[in-house]
Amino acid sequence: MKAKHRLVLFIAFLFTVFSLQALTQQTGPDQERIRRSTDRGRPEYAPHPETGMEAGANSGYAADHILVKFNPLLTTQHVDSIVRAYGSRTSQMIPVVGLYRVGIPEGSTVVEMLEVWSQNYFVEYAKPDYIARIAVTPNDLFFSDQYALSNTGQILIPGSPGGTPNADISAATAWEETKGDEDILIAVIDTGVDLLHPDLVNKIASSGKDFVNGDDDATDDHWHGTAVAGIAAAESNNGIGIAGVAWNCMILPVKVMDENGDGFYADVIEGIIWAVDNGAHVINLSIGGSIDDPDLEAAVVYAYQNGAVVVASSGNDGSSVSYPAAYDGYVLAVASTDMDDMRPPSSNFGPEVDVAAPGELIRTTYPTWDTPAGFYPYILASGTSFATPHVTGMAALIMSIKPWMEVSDLMKVIRYTADDVNADEYPGPDDYIGYGRINLDTALVPIPIKK
Repeated sequence: MKAKHRLVLFIAFLFTVFSLQALTQQTGPDQERIRRSTDRGRPEYAPHPETGMEAGANSGYAADHILVKFNPLLTTQHVDSIVRAYGSRTSQMIPVVGLYRVGIPEGSTVVEMLEVWSQNYFVEYAKPDYIARIAVTPNDLFFSDQYALSNTGQILIPGSPGGTPNADISAATAWEETKGDEDILIAVIDTGVDLLHPDLVNKIASSGKDFVNGDDDATDDHWHGTAVAGIAAAESNNGIGIAGVAWNCMILPVKVMDENGDGFYADVIEGIIWAVDNGAHVINLSIGGSIDDPDLEAAVVYAYQNGAVVVASSGNDGSSVSYPAAYDGYVLAVASTDMDDMRPPSSNFGPEVDVAAPGELIRTTYPTWDTPAGFYPYILASGTSFATPHVTGMAALIMSIKPWMEVSDLMKVIRYTADDVNADEYPGPDDYIGYGRINLDTALVPIPIKK
């Protein structure tokens, strides 16, 4: 370790000793618990990157800050004092999970500061702020039919074969039962949403929240979030564009991904918590990371316990299910199928996969500001990102007609009513498409009772 970091560590150590003495001299049950917690010795910490590894987008974590979990009995004043003693100028607490973003002092690195912070007895753990990414395989700009909602074997691209009739989510019949309730709010936690898109402008509940730029305008500066929002709940039967799965349900845009489609775990965590606290009934996460993080899991548990259905993409690496989709007990993990009810090799797999939905060559909304002259603001896109909002829209429709239903029961309805379209090869629930490709008709339309 460099000499200056040894000095930082020494100063922080002295500060901690004096602070510890001051705290343990106080009376009361809270102070006694602090004393006992430090007597157990140094706790285990989350693993940190290898020494010498540079932070940033290529390494998979933030370069200018780390995440620190302090003993929850510390006051804000104590935390601020400790942060200043380490030479950090900035700190910000994430509610619910009690996690702090702590800035890296000038001239220091993430690896060095993780080592320094891990010596403090008031710190439960310190870790990098890992990067999550949108789950997408983009395609060209087209204006074609939505086979996912009603597959007649139509041809999407001239010269290509059509799909298999009825390899869809049976939306048309289900819409006779419900088109959704405008009181049901779908949070799209992504790159933001084009708030002025003609197929979305009347479906936006508010301008949302932007955790990337720190303001209340979640305008999409990428395109991914706009595409996701259109599939879930684009305005329908309006004579233009596309039909969303949940016609009447509203969209709450939450921006946690930047213009490149990358975002930090901390922003995703805050976005989930903010969406729940602002009334979201269903949360769409067409994003994912490779790192299992207890605070990310705590955020989806918070959503689950507060009555919000969390739907997440499994990922497009052809490997294990990404996070947060892999938090099986609290999230519906969605794989992808194509117009022939086949799973593409890129769709991630594992025991966490719950269901699949059409995700290949899906026609959806595209930002108007980035649409070339002479084109409509719609795109054909592929990936589990675009399978996921079909399930999100389905959850919103079920909640619209059965608002009393517990989240766990609603998740079961989505799983158990799916069509086992790969039963010839993998009968029953499997690692590839879970219980099967979703079926809105089966889930929403009552079965007539014979006399």
